[in-house]
Amino acid sequence: MGFPIAYTEFFLPKILIHVITFLGLFRNLISSIFRLIGIGDFLEPELSPDPNQTELLNHFQSVSSVLIRELLPVVKFAELVDPPESCVVCLYDFDAGDDIRRLTNCRHVFHRCCLDRWMDHNRKNCPLCRTPFIADDLQDSFNERLWAASGIGDYYGDSSVISD
Repeated sequence: MGFPIAYTEFFLPKILIHVITFLGLFRNLISSIFRLIGIGDFLEPELSPDPNQTELLNHFQSVSSVLIRELLPVVKFAELVDPPESCVVCLYDFDAGDDIRRLTNCRHVFHRCCLDRWMDHNRKNCPLCRTPFIADDLQDSFNERLWAASGIGDYYGDSSVISD
């Protein structure tokens, strides 16, 4: 008795692979038909660095991610000096017209839509090195802006009572 070395006698993995392949082909067929008749908007958006798609998806953003987006500058890729070849989030190469976010702490570079999607999942650090987006010297002012934007001070009345 023991674990079989090869799965040649066991047909479940082969059957499972064929079923998954068939389902993938069926999905592609349905997607093609939807796009052909003009109702491709009902499909899930593909994961691509297209800023137009991410603007439609960002309906529910946390207050902190909105404030971080305001603090992190957006530049064109052509404006960068000695940039990397590709984005480490989506692994696509950068083009000259791409919108880029360069992090202020660690200076890593990402597509704007890739980093925005990262922030939509309530991440507040670099996807590559985990350095926080907000520098330590800016953290207090960021927290004050976050507190004011959340409206909690308005709920409790005077904000000076809370800061004690």
